[in-house]
Amino acid sequence: MQQSVEQERIKQKFIAARGYWRPWTDAILKLHPDFLERYAEYAGQPARKGPLSPRMVELVYVALDTSSAHMYGPGLATHLKGALSAGATPFDVLDVLHLVATQGLEVVFACASILGQELGSQMQDNRQSLAIPTGEEFKAAYPVAASLIETLAQFDPEYAQLVTDFIQFGGTGKGLSTSERLLVQIALNACFTAFNPDAVRLHIRAALKNGLSASEIFQVIQLGAHLSVHGTALGAMSLNEIIESFEGQRNESQ
Repeated sequence: MQQSVEQERIKQKFIAARGYWRPWTDAILKLHPDFLERYAEYAGQPARKGPLSPRMVELVYVALDTSSAHMYGPGLATHLKGALSAGATPFDVLDVLHLVATQGLEVVFACASILGQELGSQMQDNRQSLAIPTGEEFKAAYPVAASLIETLAQFDPEYAQLVTDFIQFGGTGKGLSTSERLLVQIALNACFTAFNPDAVRLHIRAALKNGLSASEIFQVIQLGAHLSVHGTALGAMSLNEIIESFEGQRNESQ
C-alpha cells in the first residue's frame, strides 16, 4: 500500500522496537496506526529496559512461542534468529525446548497433590519406601518437581522415576544455567496462556534463593503479557480481508 510519511515513521519505529514487520502490522498500519505506535512502545519496553541480556530475553520469547499453550510459529522464527544472533547456542535452545516439554507435568503434580488431599486417610503414606533420589542441583533447578515427585510416586512409582529421569537428564547439560532455567520456568508459568500461580511461587522462591534479583524475575513476567497481540493479529488480518472483499464487491457493482 502507498504509505504516508507518518505511516512510514511508525513502521520504522515498530521495526526498531520489535525487530519484525508482518502482514498483520501492515493491516493495522492502514486502519489504526496509533495502535501500532503505542503497541511498539508498550511491548518493546520490557525487553529494552530490564536487566536481562538480549540473549536471555530472546530465549524467553522462544519458550513462550513454542509452549503448547501458545505455539506461535512466526514469532518463534523471529526469536530463534534473535537468540542465535545475540549469542545463544543450539544447546541453549534445546534446553529451552526441554523445559517446554516438561511444562505439562506442572498440572500432573498439582492434580496428584489434590488427589492425595482428597483421599486423606484412605491413602497409605509410603513416601519413605518410595523416595525418589534427587540431588541438590535438581532441587534448585526444578523446585516444583522436587517438592511433589514423592506424591506422584505414591500413585505410580515407575512413572515418577521416569519423570524424574526425563526432567533431570533430558536437558543438554551444555546450555542454560540453573538460574536461567528458573527464569524460563517462571516465564512459562506466569504467562496468561498457562498461568499457574503455585508453580510461579515455587520457582520465584527458588530463583531468589539462587541469587536472582526481583527486577530479573519481574522482567520475564512482563515479557509474556504482550503475546496476546497474536490474537489481535488474527483479528486484524480477518478484518482487512473482509474490508477488501466488500470493497471489491462494491467496485464490481459500479
